[in-house]
Amino acid sequence: MSEQAPVDAAAARLLVITTAGESLSGADLLSFALDQAVTESGGLGGMVHLRGPGSCGLLLTAVHGLLRTAVRNWAEIAEASGTAPARAAARGTPVWEPVETIEDRTGAMLPAGGGLLAVPLIAPEGVLGALSVLMAPAEEPTPQQRAAVEALTAWAALRLGQLPAVGQQVQSHHSREGPRPPRAEGARRPRSGPAIGRYGEPVRSAGPEGSSGTALTALHSMSRALWQMSDAFFVVDGAWRVTFVNAEAERLLGVSHALLGRTLWDIFASLRVDLAAPDLETRCRQAVDSGAPATFEMRWPTNRRWYRMRLVPVPDGLTVYAADVTESRARAAERAAAERAAAERIARVTELTTALAQALTMRDVVAAIAAWVLPPFNASGLVIQIIEGRVIRVAGSVGYSRAFLDKIDGTAVTTVSPVSEVHHSGKPAFIGSAEEYVARYPLMSGLPSAAGKAAWAFLPLIVSGRCIGCCVISFAESRLLNREEQTLLTALSGLMAQAIERARLYDTEHTRAKELQRGLLPRALPSLRFVDTAARYLPASEGIDVGGDWYDVIPLSGARVALVVGDVMGHGLPEAATMGRLRTAVHTLADLEFPPAELLNRLNDLVNDLGENFYATCLYAVYDPVSATCTFACAGHPPPAIVRPGQPVKFSDCSPDPPLGAARPPFETSEIDLPEGSLLVLYTDGLVDAATGDIDDGMNDLARVLSSAVLGSGLQPSAGTARRGGGRTGCGNESLARLCDDVLAGVLPDRQLTDDDVALLIARMHAVNPEDVAAWPLSDGPIAAGEAREHVRDQLARWDVDALTMAAELLVSELVGNAVRHAKGPVGLRLLRGERLICEVSDSSLTTPRIRHASETDEGGRGLQLVAALSDRWGARYTSAGKCIWTEQQMP
Repeated sequence: MSEQAPVDAAAARLLVITTAGESLSGADLLSFALDQAVTESGGLGGMVHLRGPGSCGLLLTAVHGLLRTAVRNWAEIAEASGTAPARAAARGTPVWEPVETIEDRTGAMLPAGGGLLAVPLIAPEGVLGALSVLMAPAEEPTPQQRAAVEALTAWAALRLGQLPAVGQQVQSHHSREGPRPPRAEGARRPRSGPAIGRYGEPVRSAGPEGSSGTALTALHSMSRALWQMSDAFFVVDGAWRVTFVNAEAERLLGVSHALLGRTLWDIFASLRVDLAAPDLETRCRQAVDSGAPATFEMRWPTNRRWYRMRLVPVPDGLTVYAADVTESRARAAERAAAERAAAERIARVTELTTALAQALTMRDVVAAIAAWVLPPFNASGLVIQIIEGRVIRVAGSVGYSRAFLDKIDGTAVTTVSPVSEVHHSGKPAFIGSAEEYVARYPLMSGLPSAAGKAAWAFLPLIVSGRCIGCCVISFAESRLLNREEQTLLTALSGLMAQAIERARLYDTEHTRAKELQRGLLPRALPSLRFVDTAARYLPASEGIDVGGDWYDVIPLSGARVALVVGDVMGHGLPEAATMGRLRTAVHTLADLEFPPAELLNRLNDLVNDLGENFYATCLYAVYDPVSATCTFACAGHPPPAIVRPGQPVKFSDCSPDPPLGAARPPFETSEIDLPEGSLLVLYTDGLVDAATGDIDDGMNDLARVLSSAVLGSGLQPSAGTARRGGGRTGCGNESLARLCDDVLAGVLPDRQLTDDDVALLIARMHAVNPEDVAAWPLSDGPIAAGEAREHVRDQLARWDVDALTMAAELLVSELVGNAVRHAKGPVGLRLLRGERLICEVSDSSLTTPRIRHASETDEGGRGLQLVAALSDRWGARYTSAGKCIWTEQQMP
């Protein structure tokens, strides 16, 4: 049944209405019929017009709910007036017309905003007049409202057709205008009855005709209206026996003669309704018991169509309406599906917008497009092609082989192709099949099969009015995109273009920053005899600017080695450039042989000169293989991890000073013992706070992972063992390199989660063999030079390096002579055998010698020139007792 439940109830009450009106006639009949028509249709009021004698036209006979002053212009209507009642009487069919139109024709004072439904009064003799109902709002009445008015009008017309005066009027009317309508089958001319005058006054009383025939006629009219309903309608009595079915109900339940008198439950059982809707009987019984109508939808088992069932209890029975809602449900489902699809598309656009806003790199953008654009369109491939100069480059792809991408990468813009056409026109192109592709681009006929695609959408990537490339979305099967899909893809291409351009610029800057950073970091660690080193640099996850972490290994005089690690706070090109400046400064200060604390003091001055917003941390350590000790100073940096032979991992207990740029010198110096085989692990904070966010927890994890990795690598010798001879394994030590990898993997199992750079430097220490070191104190005065030459000659003979004796004697003789002549305090000599022969002359003076250019007449000033000529490298460093002048000679 349809939504107008009041009309269903009116149809059910027609039996009661016609029974109540059996005794009425004349004006009372018209008023009763008009009252019920207005009530059952929910109207505001109504009128009845009957044809008058001669050429009087239509005369107002009855009024309901309207003031006489408001309808005075309706008292007599010409049949040619064009009003709704006149047209209904002339055509013999119902007429609906808004009030505004009627006012223009008649000047009537009916309420605005409504409409007039005029229904002809058709009797067996012809059209007697029209019954009109004023309704609001001015929307066309529903089928149920029409049915109520038409049924009551038909019932009243049949009653009025019995009146001779009316019959004569109709007869005279048709004699003028043509043949009258045929008499209904089985109808007979009614006996005489009262004539009706203007405004419903009776002309004379009705005859003695009984009311049985009138009631039967009314019931027949009502049954005809119910029979012609588009909805199925049937009635059961108190014993659940079927007493009435209309035509639609016959098609729903079966043949009429097989239904009348049968119980409803037998009919349902024969149709297997209980299987499709096992609760239907319960609903029917509940409606009768409660006396309240019930509405629900069910699928009928015989035709598998959906019906809206309305159960309306009546005295001693139940009326059932079944409206076929299959199409409306299908339309509603289609609308719901369309709304869901639209909502999904909106959600996809929103999600794509969010994903593209968060994407930084081209890889991120391609992943976002593949995740949020391809699935809704059932696409299988994506290629982002960028115009670079005069060629087309592949910037990213999904769903294509490497061989195919290599084939299309680098295509010239001048080549006739869909990408070049889209680039030049700035308009999208949609190709629905491989055949269409080959027909349009015969020179590229091999691409569809090589790509394994059968349909394409070529979308221009337009940024700031210029086309930077093309986004190609492809399909595995032939497909014609509809207009809505094409419009949506075209709109999405604007979002994608902005993100792609932003990602391309970011990738360019990021690549330059990484290249700068790689150029500033050590290309290779130096090969040293007494220290094996390995390092790893792990940049932050993709999408984060490069940082300022760095590490370095710097050889110093006396076989000592400087190990440094630092971190410039922040990310980006300025931070990477600052890191390069600091690393250069550390090299320069290390060459000047500054001790760790003094070096950080000078470095702090440099950072302060960079500005207020620059800060950096740094740890500078110097390892002396002769004493097997390490001296270091720290500016805001995490402490080093120490792994001594046979001992657990420990961290230095020194308190770090504030970072460079915020510290106030002097810096504290710490010294630790590092016997043979010890490991010194330097790192930046990205290693220990990236995973947990807490540096203390991160250091505990580092100690645990480092202990396990060292035991598994076999790098740690037993306590008390020492390597003889001062040999080296070199900076390419594979065990140390594997140890670095194991530490990173253990502390940072998911490297993609790091949001900070990580620098890791691991050094394995080797102490100098005591046999490779010789030292002597020298006498005061000129005899010291002779003693030095004798010590050198004897020691080099024992080391079997006589080839260096002559040069070494000259070097130490000159250095000792300068010390005796220009310095003060005790003079000492030390020889160290390693990769090079190191000769050191120390004194207690802080004056640093420097080379002078002596003139031809000068008797001195050429000693250091001789030292520079005879040695591979020479220099001076300050010690706690004074200074030390040293030279190096390559061992044979």
